[in-house]
Amino acid sequence: MDASSSPRAGRFALTVYLALSRTPHGLLDLAGPFCAALLCRGGLPPASVVALGCLTVFAGYTAVYALNDIVDYRSDKRQVETSGRDARLGYLDAAFIRHPLAHGYLTLPAAVAWFLFWAVTAFCGAWALNPVCAWLLVAGCVLETTYCLLLTVSHLRALINGVVKALGPLAAAFAVSPDPSPWFLLGLFAWVFAWEVGGQNIPADWHDAARDAVTGARTVPVVLGYRRASRLAVACLAASLVLAVPLLAFSPLAVSAPLWLVATLGGAWLLLPPSLALAASLADEAAAALFNRASFYPALVLAVLVVHLLVR
Repeated sequence: MDASSSPRAGRFALTVYLALSRTPHGLLDLAGPFCAALLCRGGLPPASVVALGCLTVFAGYTAVYALNDIVDYRSDKRQVETSGRDARLGYLDAAFIRHPLAHGYLTLPAAVAWFLFWAVTAFCGAWALNPVCAWLLVAGCVLETTYCLLLTVSHLRALINGVVKALGPLAAAFAVSPDPSPWFLLGLFAWVFAWEVGGQNIPADWHDAARDAVTGARTVPVVLGYRRASRLAVACLAASLVLAVPLLAFSPLAVSAPLWLVATLGGAWLLLPPSLALAASLADEAAAALFNRASFYPALVLAVLVVHLLVR
């Protein structure tokens, strides 16, 4: 996996691969499965499960984010050739460089090798935890591929994106419990799904809306327009905040009322001001701010769960 054959090999090779997998963003995403594991088990799993779970979740997100850029390679490259490099700053998903494969910082075979290494690692770890987790990983890769292939077909692919992001926490629940409650799984799915659509998918696609309109891509901001897309983001994030309350309070972890209130108010502070600002201004900078702040929401909830474990 040597990037030296790339026309822009001056970039540090590891940084390019981490950019392919959007690792800064992916590290924040790890909080979602960690929350699911604590909530479902009602406490800390055994140390061996924690260690294997951390490796597996990291490998899974690293693989799936790389898969996104691999499948989108041609459309991303066409967008780069049409519109040039995205020079916007302060966007978490471009902490290193956005779409390094399309920009020629590494070759397609190298990117595929990187994906396969982490996908196999994630599959083996998931199988060891619970075969259900492994099949959820496979489902996530298939759905992520479908999501990418529907770029020029339908904006409803955003729903697939919400499902893919929810599969990680669902797998984490099965990793710590052989038979989690269907009601818990439904609440967990709805919570993550609403957050992903409103706080990640819509603001991420907002960044590319002008370019997407030129290249024929069909995303929520392109099809619904900026105003309706921003209102949908507000509604999804508000729903996610509401859904979190019974999930925290009535899960096996039984988070105390003061702490789930802290999680709710802290989440509202993270999610609602930037989403309302986006609805008011319809500005690209507001979309970036929403995406960045929403990315920290699962980490905030995880912090509250850790406090609950320490004080109960």
